[in-house]
Amino acid sequence: MKELAKSMKRMLCVVCVLASGLGTAAPAQAGRPAKPDSVDVPITGATRVAIINFQQAVAQTNEFQRDLANLRKKYAPREQALEQLNDQIEALKKQVQDEGAALSGARRQADLEEIDDKTTNLQRTAQDLRNDEQSDEQETVQQVAGEVGPVMISYARKQGFGVVLDASGQTSAVLWWTPEADITKAVVDAYNAKSGVPAPTSMPAAPAPNTPGH
Repeated sequence: MKELAKSMKRMLCVVCVLASGLGTAAPAQAGRPAKPDSVDVPITGATRVAIINFQQAVAQTNEFQRDLANLRKKYAPREQALEQLNDQIEALKKQVQDEGAALSGARRQADLEEIDDKTTNLQRTAQDLRNDEQSDEQETVQQVAGEVGPVMISYARKQGFGVVLDASGQTSAVLWWTPEADITKAVVDAYNAKSGVPAPTSMPAAPAPNTPGH
């Protein structure tokens, strides 16, 4: 999950760059008539600030939930194979312990070597599995986050927000905000509507959102 958080933070930097690009591209498109449903709310007076938990927004989208469930299915056979190998090692350890002095020196040595070989294989296979899972998860995060970013920017501009601050993670610089300033759910809803991906039949519990004042 730490790797996922890092990936999301990197994608947020991309989103910020994208936001700057949209701002510089606006004058070039000034001569084109805007569609009624894409008109931004003009920002007057003090700049309106919105808060988003970007990590949570990405994780709660139907698309990410679907892709994550597909990854779990993809790696389930390899995880089961690891569990079986671990069971074999535990069974051998118990056999050596139970038979104790009844085992001949050569037999005991052979069993211990088999345990060592299987343990080494288990550790190597488990590391390979973790690396593959993390790589696929990061790719999924980056893909979805890269698509959520523009939706967030579009929503914020239409609502007249001049700044969007990310409240993700323990090191967030956002100390307090009102519920009305939190656009996380609104962005998730807007993205789900745009993607057209239906909600999964069973969705894992989402991370607890930060609450105002915390």
